[in-house]
Amino acid sequence: MIIAIDAMGGDLAPNSNVEGAIAAAREMSEARLVLVGDEARLRPLLVGAPQNIEIRHAGEVIATEEEPVKAVRRKRDSSLVVGVTMVKNGEADAIISAGNTGALMTAGLLITGRIPGIDRPALSPIIPSVDGAGVMILDAGANMDAHPEHLLQYAVMGSIYAEKVMGVPRPRIGLLNVGTEEKKGNELTKTAYGLLTNSSLNFVGNVEGRDIMEHVCDVVVCDGFSGNILIKTMEGMAKTLMGALKEEFMRSLTSQLGAMMLRSGFKRIKTQMDYTEHGGALLMGVQGTCIKAHGSSNARAIQRTIEQACKFIAQDVNGLIAHEIQKESGDLHA
Repeated sequence: MIIAIDAMGGDLAPNSNVEGAIAAAREMSEARLVLVGDEARLRPLLVGAPQNIEIRHAGEVIATEEEPVKAVRRKRDSSLVVGVTMVKNGEADAIISAGNTGALMTAGLLITGRIPGIDRPALSPIIPSVDGAGVMILDAGANMDAHPEHLLQYAVMGSIYAEKVMGVPRPRIGLLNVGTEEKKGNELTKTAYGLLTNSSLNFVGNVEGRDIMEHVCDVVVCDGFSGNILIKTMEGMAKTLMGALKEEFMRSLTSQLGAMMLRSGFKRIKTQMDYTEHGGALLMGVQGTCIKAHGSSNARAIQRTIEQACKFIAQDVNGLIAHEIQKESGDLHA
């Protein structure tokens, strides 16, 4: 099992990418990790590293602010494009990048192509839930618009991932909507509701954004516009809330003493809600395994994303998606 890591992508690159890879390599001796990037910068960071890590030199870097399509086409020797090309050529089983999201999606589509039967790939992060299990969101921004059939495809992909990688038997699928009633929503959600109801999936109906973190379902499907707003709103709320709590607890000596008494409880909550424990966002629907790690990923986040990639590959999720998409398409046209 060979995992390529875009060592130059992300806010904390290359240090946290290398540190995360080293931690993963020590825990997973059966995996081979390839750090793709500037060898002159990477080599000094690998002193004392396990032998199952190597370097693939790439002389260019795609910056976060670059226009994705132009960057992918012009920077063929960038760490991101070289990593995706390795997957295409069978030199790696997966590529992980904390860099330019649009560039990874573009490279995934242009270089590896789509799984047969998938019209549009979906960016699929896992958000924390109150019980620590996590909920997958599809689509979180790969495509701003969607047709009802696309939401059905997202649901199939999410269900397979939740079962095979997250270990959820018969995952519950929810449709993001403005209310739980069947007739609520726009034409997209109303039509998608019917398709999901008639599918073989465990569809539990419409779900509202406020209920998702209560783990009312295991997979939430939506168009990329709504999903991206949902994800970023949740991230912003969490950041604001944690900042407000910290400020309040530091306000006086009494509040500081209270914070010390509650420290273990807050630590458990922080761990439970920490995005770094859930890995990255898969670009579901492309033939190669492409995973987008959070732009500010630390070493722990990179390590967990590598572990996620290995589970995804070991369970042949892409093969199962291709099979199930063909089956669902046949059922719909029967």
